[in-house]
Amino acid sequence: MPRLLTTIPEVRDAISTCRKQNGDEAKIGFVPTMGALHRGHAALIEAAAAECETVIVSIFVNPTQFAPHEDLDKYPRTLEADLELCDEYGAAIVFHPSAKEMYPPEFRSVVDVEGVTGLLEGEHRPTHFQGVTTVVMKLFNIVQADRAYFGQKDYQQQMVIRKMVEDLNLPVEIVTVPTWRDPDGLALSSRNKFLSSTEREQALVLSRVLKSTADRIRTGETDFQMLVTQAIVEITETGLKPDYFSIANTKTLEKLQAPLAEMVLLVAAYAGSTRLIDNSTVSLSH
Repeated sequence: MPRLLTTIPEVRDAISTCRKQNGDEAKIGFVPTMGALHRGHAALIEAAAAECETVIVSIFVNPTQFAPHEDLDKYPRTLEADLELCDEYGAAIVFHPSAKEMYPPEFRSVVDVEGVTGLLEGEHRPTHFQGVTTVVMKLFNIVQADRAYFGQKDYQQQMVIRKMVEDLNLPVEIVTVPTWRDPDGLALSSRNKFLSSTEREQALVLSRVLKSTADRIRTGETDFQMLVTQAIVEITETGLKPDYFSIANTKTLEKLQAPLAEMVLLVAAYAGSTRLIDNSTVSLSH
């Protein structure tokens, strides 16, 4: 089993020991998570283990990225199963701090990336990304990894983190790993376990509408407003409550009115009380 560490000094000591034992050329890979790990997280750990001599996984349900009405208290916590998955896929260390360890009473600082955080998820969850960037910045400083691994399913999140790393000259390489899906197309999420069988069936519309919209763009459709409207209608008719469907610039996430060589489709919707997100990239370059 991986070493389970709960304090910042323990992690720093462990990383220092790894550096001394493995040499300066050895890479440390980092996979930040909120736990309730699934095969998508396993793909991140696998990717890190394939490229790095030591892999550290953090498991921390970060309270600052949840709004008061969101599902912080309900978010699944499955530490024993998480440790087994980390062991199976190659993590050497698991950092599982308390909220007090990460945010002592006197904590007053935040990291705020402007611009891309105000769109899509930022419009619907206004405090979310400030919580994400603050905790990820802290984790990067604690772990001092060479590479950090994020899933494409959280497309906007990895864009925000890349921007933070670029702007603040952080010495860590961000690696994006493709979204892991169930055979029927549903993107894996720790929140999927909240779905009833009916809601799960309804949720399949998200990957379907991403694929059908992407196919229509590839075959020449240029009326993006019509495509967005039709996607929203299809999602609604299936029984989900859409937050947004966007055809966007891959670098800025601004809505597009006409095709570019590279685009990204992003969707968010509620299945019952469970909020789901998904995305798909579209390339017209040959």
